[in-house]
Amino acid sequence: MADSDDWRVTMSVSHAQGGQERQPVSLRQVEEDIRRQVGRDIGVGAGEAQIFLYAGTEPAAGDAERIARDVLAGHGMAAESVVHRWHPIEEQWETPDVAMPQTKAERQAEHQRLVDAEAAESLAAGIAQWEVRAELGSHRQAVALARKLESDGRAVVRRWKFLTVGANDEDGARELAEQIRQEAPPGATVTIEQAGMGWPFPPS
Repeated sequence: MADSDDWRVTMSVSHAQGGQERQPVSLRQVEEDIRRQVGRDIGVGAGEAQIFLYAGTEPAAGDAERIARDVLAGHGMAAESVVHRWHPIEEQWETPDVAMPQTKAERQAEHQRLVDAEAAESLAAGIAQWEVRAELGSHRQAVALARKLESDGRAVVRRWKFLTVGANDEDGARELAEQIRQEAPPGATVTIEQAGMGWPFPPS
């Protein structure tokens, strides 16, 4: 498996013309053949009709794609390819034409743009994009902390010994987590993560 996988090639596989007479080969077998050919520096995976190649650089991704095409051709298959690069601030795959921030100021501006987009989406939908989770030592502590946060106008989802509070964006979640750490009793564990519950909350 590659140590760095900033680049990804997605190959949508189909049978080439004249390939019907060949012995059918599973995509898993093709995946293994490609893995042996490209070497250990390239990550290789397969879906139902796709081959994925992960590489640390754009040239390495291009070389791996050419090797994979040769392997596919040997099995009577062809593929359409698309290349993406991992965007560390957006935390998603982007096409290579999307510029990456190079300076500290550019990274801060990109981060702020992402935060603003998260907040706008959150406010438009009325659903938290991020959440803060606090795990307490007892049910009594969870109830007390939930009541305190609710008195501050926060929408809280509480279970026996833990509670979650929604936030518009990542920066808001970090600020809220710091506030909760200050108000929670010693020993409480406070973490943030992207919201998966989809519960509505009053914008803060």
